Amino acid sequence: MLKKTLIFLMATSLSLSAYSDYDMDGVDDNSDQCPNTPFNELVDIKGCTTKTLESKHHFDIIYGLNFSEADYSATSKSDTITQSLQIDYYYQNFSLQASSSYYNSDSESGINDSFIGAYYKLSPENGLTLRFGAGAIIPTYDTELDNNNMDVVASANFSYMLNSINLFGGYSYTMINDDDILGIVSYQNTNSYSGGIGFYPLKNLYLSGSYGSSDSVYKGTEAIETASVYGFYSINANWFTSFSYAYGLSDSASDNSLTFRLGYYF
Repeated sequence: MLKKTLIFLMATSLSLSAYSDYDMDGVDDNSDQCPNTPFNELVDIKGCTTKTLESKHHFDIIYGLNFSEADYSATSKSDTITQSLQIDYYYQNFSLQASSSYYNSDSESGINDSFIGAYYKLSPENGLTLRFGAGAIIPTYDTELDNNNMDVVASANFSYMLNSINLFGGYSYTMINDDDILGIVSYQNTNSYSGGIGFYPLKNLYLSGSYGSSDSVYKGTEAIETASVYGFYSINANWFTSFSYAYGLSDSASDNSLTFRLGYYF
């Protein structure tokens, strides 16, 4: 019995070694004229690509680093460094987003509130893109002001390409569900507006300038107004980076804020 088993294993080994397909495209390496074809490509009998199968599912992951000279949400101003992580999923015109961040200031450190949301993109005419979204702000930020309830946000944005110029704007409404503390703090729902103009000085570089205004979550506090510049650079088909600088136009806004982000798309 042992002898028969050894003979069977030897025969199997010989039959396997007679066929080799390193790139696993179904064509023997001895006949493959186009070795190392990717998994998402269909090949002919010579092993050469005839069609690329483009997946409708895509993801990206983005790491961000932000420096802010003042925290408008705090009672005392302080320099703050924030690290963020964002993950996006894309399927045709639909996308999902999840993000969170960790801050470190002169007086404290911890996790900010996290966010999960869903978006849908429409292109009703050439050059015009509309994007609608809804999401939840999860109270992962530890605070003594009793603002530990989940908030809900809805948004609408547009982008219009006019020759080489990009016009854009947006509006969002956030329902603040935190409980007021009598005599200390009172919360309110917020409206946010933004608008700007951008262009492509290079094929893989986008630059823009914008203005933004948002109600404070605290009643009796002036609106948060900022002017900002933004840049996006595509390194290659997968890697990309962006940077932004925002200047506070109101006392309720951070004086200066600088952000750098690095992402990978697949």
